[in-house]
Amino acid sequence: MTHSRKDSFVSEGLQITDALLVFISFWLAGLIRFSVGLGAENDLLGGESLSWILFIAVPLTPLALRQFGFYEQLRNKSLTKAVSQIFQVLLLVTLILSSFLVFSKQLDTRRLTFGFGLLILGTLLFTRDRLTQLWLNSRLKKESDQERVVIVGTQKETSDLLAHFGSGITTTWNVVEQLDLATFQVGDFFELLKNESVSRVIFAAGSSEFDKVALAVEACELQGVEAWISASFISSLIARPTFDVIGNKPMLVLRSTPELSWALLFKAAVDRVGAPLLILATSPLWIFAAIGIRWSDPGAPILFSQMRAGRYGKPFRIWKFRTMVANAPELLDQVKEDHGNQMDGPVFKLKNDPRIFPFGALLRKLSIDELPQLLNVFSGEMSLVGPRPLPTYEVDAFSEITYRRRLSVKPGITCEWQAGGRNKITSFDEWVKMDLEYIDNWSLLLDLKILLKTIPAVLFSKGAS
Repeated sequence: MTHSRKDSFVSEGLQITDALLVFISFWLAGLIRFSVGLGAENDLLGGESLSWILFIAVPLTPLALRQFGFYEQLRNKSLTKAVSQIFQVLLLVTLILSSFLVFSKQLDTRRLTFGFGLLILGTLLFTRDRLTQLWLNSRLKKESDQERVVIVGTQKETSDLLAHFGSGITTTWNVVEQLDLATFQVGDFFELLKNESVSRVIFAAGSSEFDKVALAVEACELQGVEAWISASFISSLIARPTFDVIGNKPMLVLRSTPELSWALLFKAAVDRVGAPLLILATSPLWIFAAIGIRWSDPGAPILFSQMRAGRYGKPFRIWKFRTMVANAPELLDQVKEDHGNQMDGPVFKLKNDPRIFPFGALLRKLSIDELPQLLNVFSGEMSLVGPRPLPTYEVDAFSEITYRRRLSVKPGITCEWQAGGRNKITSFDEWVKMDLEYIDNWSLLLDLKILLKTIPAVLFSKGAS
């Protein structure tokens, strides 16, 4: 295995894209041939005599590109190398197609379309490669787009590991800390993962103290942070061990969250496409809510915003239709003192909260107040389905470090707790248990089931308040 799982995922996506470019190239070649008067209108691909090329060239070209290393060094491949690889692949494809043409006696194939198709294909492949490199490198300029990583090991081990990886790999990282196991304190490590919104910890654990490595892995496991270990001596109760590669160095990865997959990519695509469609479909409800809030409390803002804990605890601003009086945050402590809290643990929930004005209660009952969170979904901060995001001050008040594992996936508008009648649950432990079961058993089918359960929950105001 010479590629990491993430790099293989990107490579597969590019191969699919390049296969599509093959088809587009020969279609454009047929269009050019027709435009200069050398073909009929229904002959854009040279007729049946050329259609067989697509059945060979579409799967063959990406495979040949992969064999010549075209999908490696995507961020720092030189222009000369890219041109050389494309030329070699086109030459190979030409030889194979020409040989098939002769031996199958397809001598009536439109040679102009064939030649133009290869020329266009080379141009499109080169353009796609350069644009991919520009896009990948542009993302590195923003610290927010870099992966926040911690390296753990002795000073020599971490230095050797980083030197082994080289800049081609580490430029995608923001190494927030390099921890020496000789001075390791598990309590400080917990705080580091939490405060720095770390997504991955890499252990250079060749000759380090095994007991300290095990404690550090447990800290990652409980918070849902990926642990990458260059050793094979760790076992886990929650995280699923798999092997991956950084550069050409094998690593043991302990994941307690869903693994990168096409299913996750599809989920993200559904979020980005579904959010604007749902905003458009529910626009009358947005107008209804805005008019009602403005009428109920003239001069006060229509939308309510609050800092919530996103994936790995990274703060983001959530949006909702305002359902409480404008000074609701200032009244929270007094409401807790006067009315108590129906939810045990750090989360505050109270039926018939006195801060809610009458029209706001209607919005909550119909779950209309949640609609502006579709803006958070569209911006990539939330998903349609996932654990509900909590205010940052409630997350800081977690009494159990295991609660933080619910932060290891992107938060959502709806979840098992939301769809199943949330007012029936008064135990925060039970709420977290439902979220962790969702994380451990995630699938597209599970998301679909939750979305389908959410519809009647909203229509019949099940559990809303």
